[in-house]
Amino acid sequence: MNTEKKKCIFAGTFDPPTLGHKALIKDCLRLFDEVVVAIMVNPAKAPYFTVEQRKEMLALTVQNERMRVIDFEGTAAELLQKENTKFYVRGIRNGIDLDYENANFYASKKLDSELVTLYLPCPQELLHVSSSMVKNSLKFGTPIDEYVTKEVKEYIQKVRK
Repeated sequence: MNTEKKKCIFAGTFDPPTLGHKALIKDCLRLFDEVVVAIMVNPAKAPYFTVEQRKEMLALTVQNERMRVIDFEGTAAELLQKENTKFYVRGIRNGIDLDYENANFYASKKLDSELVTLYLPCPQELLHVSSSMVKNSLKFGTPIDEYVTKEVKEYIQKVRK
C-alpha cells in the first residue's frame, strides 16, 4: 500500500487571482494531499499587483491547510524539482489555452522527462473569466464581481485607495 502523500503544483501569475483560479485550486484539493500554488515571477513583466499582494489575495481566495502559496522565479521544471513532485496542473478554458499549454508542456518535458501535466477544464460558467478581464475592468471602472471572490474585490478596493 502506497502511503506517500501526493503533491501538485499549480502555477501562474495570479494577477489577480480569479474565480477560475479558485475553482481549479478546489479541484486540486480534491485530487491531491497538498497543493502548492506558485506565483511565477517573470522579471521581464510588469504585473498590476505586487507578489505580496497576490499572495494575500490567494490566501483570501482559498483557505485550506493543505494549500501553500509561494513565489518562484524560474522554469516549471525547476519548481517541480524544488518541490519534489512530478504533478503540474494547468487550467484550460478553450482551444487557445490548450495550444499554449501544450507548447509549454513539450518544452518542460525536455527539461524533466518525469513531469506529469494534468489539464483540468474550467467550469463552463467561468469560461469568460481571466485576470486580464479584471485588470481591464479596473482600468475602465467597471464591476469585477463576476471575476473575483468578494474578499478579493474588497482587498483590491482597499489597496487601490
